[in-house]
Amino acid sequence: MLNLKLFMKIDFNKGDGMVPAIIQDASTDKVLMLGYLNEAAYQQTVDEGKVTFFSRSKQRLWTKGETSGNFLYVKEILLDCDQDTLLIKVDPVGPVCHTGEDTCFKESNVDKAAFLNYLKKIIKSRKESPDEKSYTSSLFKLGMNKIAQKVGEEAVELVIEAMDNNLDLFKGEAADLLFHYLVLLEAKKVDLNEVIEVLQTRHKK
Repeated sequence: MLNLKLFMKIDFNKGDGMVPAIIQDASTDKVLMLGYLNEAAYQQTVDEGKVTFFSRSKQRLWTKGETSGNFLYVKEILLDCDQDTLLIKVDPVGPVCHTGEDTCFKESNVDKAAFLNYLKKIIKSRKESPDEKSYTSSLFKLGMNKIAQKVGEEAVELVIEAMDNNLDLFKGEAADLLFHYLVLLEAKKVDLNEVIEVLQTRHKK
């Protein structure tokens, strides 16, 4: 369904009926490509949940991936301060560039550490909009003591695996600890960036 509130703010007149759209990976924050949308392309993008551009060369609407299957599934659409440029955060299927590259700027889209920012948003959403089927929501429902206890349990299990030689089990426990640590931070209303700032301050000393 068309987001009328955002749609009414977009200034299509500055660009002869089109606005540039920066396409960014919602998980890695990597800029993938740049395209142009007119009103019809924007409406189709919102209605179908897949990015549709207006092709200036073909003079028609063009859904990214319509021939390759490498669609760009929309996660969020933002409008800039001048109301004439869009930032569309997506979940890409396969490489984005027609050359086979991950991005149209010849960058590798493998910044997996940035996935933590995406995971933080998911954890926050599970707290603010509980889902009965969600393990994360169940942790928040149990309260701070249980969340803190789970972090302690996962830390002990990681230490135990560190004494062994099974790297797969070690990485699994490390992932469990990291996840529950992020849940604890959200429960305490402390952002991961605040913890990173402490590390940066210490590094400068």
